[in-house]
Amino acid sequence: MGDEALSGVDGTGGGTGPVVASPGRTTRLARLVTELTAPAVLVSLLTVLVGWHAAGVHGLAWGLLATLFASGIPFAYILGGVRRGRLTDHHVRVREQRRVPLLFGLVSAAAGLAVLAALGAPRPILALITAGVVGLGVAVTVSHWWKMSIHTAVAAGTAVVLVLTFGPGLLAVAPLPVVTGWSRLRLRDHTVPQVVVGGVVGALVAGGVYATLA
Repeated sequence: MGDEALSGVDGTGGGTGPVVASPGRTTRLARLVTELTAPAVLVSLLTVLVGWHAAGVHGLAWGLLATLFASGIPFAYILGGVRRGRLTDHHVRVREQRRVPLLFGLVSAAAGLAVLAALGAPRPILALITAGVVGLGVAVTVSHWWKMSIHTAVAAGTAVVLVLTFGPGLLAVAPLPVVTGWSRLRLRDHTVPQVVVGGVVGALVAGGVYATLA
């Protein structure tokens, strides 16, 4: 049947009637990858891992606090926008709808950075949130006129930070932005340039800001 399976169901149990396309396995896989590599997911996992690496059990607490500002509060804002009908979905696929959620995320991350710095959070946590603030600033600017892939930006940044934090052994995560980008292309949420630029921006911000400050 090919990648897009077809089923003919007319609602009467006769098996005839309009032919309705259902997602094929490749498309379902792309949707799963997109959900698992969503920015909120990767940022949460990365922040906790960096916190743990920086200060053990206490670092986990710092990581959880940082996660609240870096992904928890912004994602809750997006979900609220979806429920109220202001946003199409939790991935904010419509470019024109992206600026306000990104600005909200930027403010939340900046506030979190101030709180964490005042409380004496470990340097790697502060470096990571600073990189997030810079990345969001770039995303806010670019989204005004172009739909850069934030999925691949975060995935690339995550891969770079993991290697910088845990060493060359974590080069195994290098395919992460590639797989993420494939899912965004497969679902037709982005073009190839949008995916590539997102990956480059994410890697440069992580490699520049985090590597310098951590």
